[in-house]
Amino acid sequence: MAPSPEQVTAALATVNDPEIRRPITDLDMVKSIDISPSGEVVVGIYLTVAGCPLKDTITRDVTNAVSKLDGVSGVRVVLDVMSQEQRKDLQTKLRGNRAPEKEIPFNQPGSLTRVFAVASGKGGVGKSSVTVNLAAAMASQGLKVGIVDADIYGHSVPRMLGASDRPTKVEDMIMPPVAHDIKVISVGMFKPEGNSPVVWRGPMLDRALHQFLADVYWGDLDILLLDLPPGTGDIAISVAQRLPGAEILVVTTPQMAAAEVAERAGSIAAQTHQQIAGVIENMAWLPCPHCDEKINVFGEGGGQIVADALTRTLGARVPLLGQVPIDTRLREGGDEGKPLVLTDPDSPAAAELGRIATALSKRGSSIKGMQLGLSPAGR
Repeated sequence: MAPSPEQVTAALATVNDPEIRRPITDLDMVKSIDISPSGEVVVGIYLTVAGCPLKDTITRDVTNAVSKLDGVSGVRVVLDVMSQEQRKDLQTKLRGNRAPEKEIPFNQPGSLTRVFAVASGKGGVGKSSVTVNLAAAMASQGLKVGIVDADIYGHSVPRMLGASDRPTKVEDMIMPPVAHDIKVISVGMFKPEGNSPVVWRGPMLDRALHQFLADVYWGDLDILLLDLPPGTGDIAISVAQRLPGAEILVVTTPQMAAAEVAERAGSIAAQTHQQIAGVIENMAWLPCPHCDEKINVFGEGGGQIVADALTRTLGARVPLLGQVPIDTRLREGGDEGKPLVLTDPDSPAAAELGRIATALSKRGSSIKGMQLGLSPAGR
């Protein structure tokens, strides 16, 4: 006996749009359902835009969901494209039935998303590797996670996550690609093919950051990580202005040269009134391949020195969150787009990154930096 339209609709409700991560039935993407007496089901699906990069994924997921119903002899998916009016309706629905606004959702009262800005004093300390693996560890724990690759000149997050898809534009909203259950946006996704450089000055950097935060549809994230460029330049200042509630994660290596500049990067919080979540010491040591000894390739103690110095500067305790050992697989995973915390979670480096991710995600929410909508009483 052929299934009923209600049964097919219920099956389609289990299919999520791969970009928006909500059921296609809720997004009005189901155009039609036709069922023949013999059990063949033809499902019409609206794509948000023509040439949707994930149309094959949608077709596969719809086919798989409907095929599981009793009485189905075959499934055919017919794709169509939303009209401009339908896309506007979708945009309004995603923004909470409000008119489209150029506002940053993470600054709005009631936002429960914790924002971490991952900073370093200099390049080459593994800041992006730490960011990607923290995000992957948090996502594997069931959290909804996003990454903004705010290192405009040195963007590397898409490669490290294996995010090869381009963003999809729905009216003036941008749907970010998803890799390893992490939503990610980067200027590298908007460049033409090739490894051409980005040659922008400060105002354009600020504009790009605002667009990544306000125009991208992030949904209800638990955690947003921003991979900042090294130092205390334009982007660091823009983050402080655009996301005053963002907490800073300082990444350093053990050597004094790196620790000194990392301290300067963290000290920006004294001027921007941001909170520092803690310090992560990367490349802390190299496990000897022949014994259990730790080889201090880059010296030792830099992470604790940075944490202690920032504690004195800010007048509030800044913890050393963890020390990540050197592991060539961490670099290999970044080159291959496969974070180590997913491919080998029991390795020493992955285990330490996973422990840091758990500690960060379980810390209680703070009202520091949040806009409470209060004003002093008149005299």
